[in-house]
Amino acid sequence: MNPLDVVWHLCNLFIPAWAVAVLMALALKLLWRERARGMAWSSLALWGAAGGSMAALFAVLIFGRDGSMAGYGLILLGVTIPQWGLTWQKSPNS
Repeated sequence: MNPLDVVWHLCNLFIPAWAVAVLMALALKLLWRERARGMAWSSLALWGAAGGSMAALFAVLIFGRDGSMAGYGLILLGVTIPQWGLTWQKSPNS
């Protein structure tokens, strides 16, 4: 496997987590404006992408392969938990 193949494999492993993180951050800023008022969507997306990337790696270690529904569920949890924590922590209403 050449270096370009390695890059493509890693991108394909992490792109679902990154895409979900960006979409969830945008949805959070649009749907819960009061809760996420003081936060930039980019910081929400970065923290969600970090959590989703760690969850993707954890899913590969646990299940031995990528692409299982349980692995995608872990990615969803990995994206959601940091974003939820950020909005809960920095909320003006809490």
